[in-house]
Amino acid sequence: MPEPAGPRYDGIRAPLRPSANASARPPPRRRPTRIASIRMGLIAGIGVLILLVVFIVQNASAVHITFFGAHASVSLAVALLVAAIAGALMMAAAGTARITQLRHTMRRTRRRASTGGQPHAPAGARHHRRHVQADHDDQAME
Repeated sequence: MPEPAGPRYDGIRAPLRPSANASARPPPRRRPTRIASIRMGLIAGIGVLILLVVFIVQNASAVHITFFGAHASVSLAVALLVAAIAGALMMAAAGTARITQLRHTMRRTRRRASTGGQPHAPAGARHHRRHVQADHDDQAME
């Protein structure tokens, strides 16, 4: 059976190139479903847990730790894991603070854009402004 015509690279046909009217398009890529994403996350989590168990088994020797006057003798693996978790929590706190700050800035910008660049007024003041404008419109119509 003869092979299809067209340029070849290392025994594989070259990808389709769009013609002048863009009729030769590759098939659309399918996005993974939520279940597929969860499954991949669980598989990655199991891999990390296996590495964690190996780490703990290999670093089971006790070490003496002093922190702000407190003394303890704990497993090296436990000390390193506690330090890593504390660092991750500090990074999460910093990231959360930054995201909260950006959301606050976005809300303020949206609010100013919706009020025409005016600073945000309390609900009562907006209500009063609408009635004053409506009274002004009524007087103009008379």
